[in-house]
Amino acid sequence: MKKFIESISNVWKIEELKNRILITLGLLLVYRFGAHVTLPGIDATQLTTLAGQTKSGIGSILDMFTGGAFSKASVFALGIMPYISASIVVQLMGIAIPYLQKLQSDGESGRKKINQITRWLTIGITLLQGPTYIYNLYRTLPSSAFLLGFNSFEFLFSSVIILVTGTIFAMWLGEKITDKGIGNGISLLIMVGILARFPQAFIQEFTTRVTNNNGGPMLLVIEIIIWLLVIVACVLLTMAIRKIPVQYARRTTSGDYEQDLMGGNRQWIPLKLNASGVMPIIFAQAIMFIPAAVAGLSKSEASQSIAGAFSNMFGFWYNFLFATLIVVFTFFYTAITVPTNKMSDDLKRSGGFIPGVRPGAETSDFLDKVMSLITFPGSLFLALIAVFPAIVVSVMDVQQSWAMFFGGTSLIIMVGVAIDTIQQINSYLLNKHYDGLMKSGKNRKAVA
Repeated sequence: MKKFIESISNVWKIEELKNRILITLGLLLVYRFGAHVTLPGIDATQLTTLAGQTKSGIGSILDMFTGGAFSKASVFALGIMPYISASIVVQLMGIAIPYLQKLQSDGESGRKKINQITRWLTIGITLLQGPTYIYNLYRTLPSSAFLLGFNSFEFLFSSVIILVTGTIFAMWLGEKITDKGIGNGISLLIMVGILARFPQAFIQEFTTRVTNNNGGPMLLVIEIIIWLLVIVACVLLTMAIRKIPVQYARRTTSGDYEQDLMGGNRQWIPLKLNASGVMPIIFAQAIMFIPAAVAGLSKSEASQSIAGAFSNMFGFWYNFLFATLIVVFTFFYTAITVPTNKMSDDLKRSGGFIPGVRPGAETSDFLDKVMSLITFPGSLFLALIAVFPAIVVSVMDVQQSWAMFFGGTSLIIMVGVAIDTIQQINSYLLNKHYDGLMKSGKNRKAVA
């Protein structure tokens, strides 16, 4: 513990790192403040029914990603999710549209143009989602909650403009955190929104177990131990890699190829067990809205039964289809984001090769085969973590709000963002001749 405290104190000895952390905390505080600012024209005291809508089911997921702003009818009610949706669309369109493919290969200038396209698409998505959110308020809240009048054009127009502005401002905050702060700004905004619901969820579970004597404190301790084990499993899933050995020929003046080959530098290519990250869960989550919506269009008893089954995110059939889609999307997203052909070409161009594998097409096929072999267990593990909240609800009778922290998108995002942020802090410490956060924290005897 003493060494850890010393390591933390070293963070504040680096002026640039300290300033970046303070800027990050300040911008995150601004975002959390905005999540509590209700849309003008709505009586904040009459949002009880809207909060009840987000206590379970799909609404709880939307509210979690916005840090409670969705249930508060906040100016940040749509959060940063339209930007995430736009980023996914642009990334997928980059596979089929040659112009976007060219931009992706143009380096920094291409990246800036892609970012600009993503921003404009974010505005378009928000303009579509804004009226939908207002329509949901009309259906959920009593007419007396609308101070400018129920279904008034003034309220609809001004609210949509404010929601669009709120999303753009949140996007700007995320980009500023990335540029001026520490960590990935967009991911940090999502993580802070998820963590905002953690205290309330834990208090509810504590009250149920201890105060209401539903299992007692011992069962609560068991839940915490299981939760910590799931976090460890998520860390292992995020960090796990398969090392592919690579040999680089060392050039000498003799020109003897055989001698060069034997004296080469040996390195390795890291292939991640879960190269797709949290994206398969996000894709699958979006698809899961469709069965209930389609079945709900019909008034037949069978359709209503199907709609009910796929509206219960803790039910068997919902999670069975959810897990299946995650496995499928994991392979799909890995295939489009891990360019084995490009890796093979870059390796050949740099004079490297995989021992026992010929450079070129054979290397590409080998890397593709290895990725397929490690992606399958990775996808199953990811699917298990995604449906684990439903498992703890059915087996241990855990509160649904608390169960959401036992897996799924929220836990994987939190683990991934935490690891990324710690790695960035480590890089600052190492550059200033300090050991990382997991080291002793003593100043290295190195010349600056």
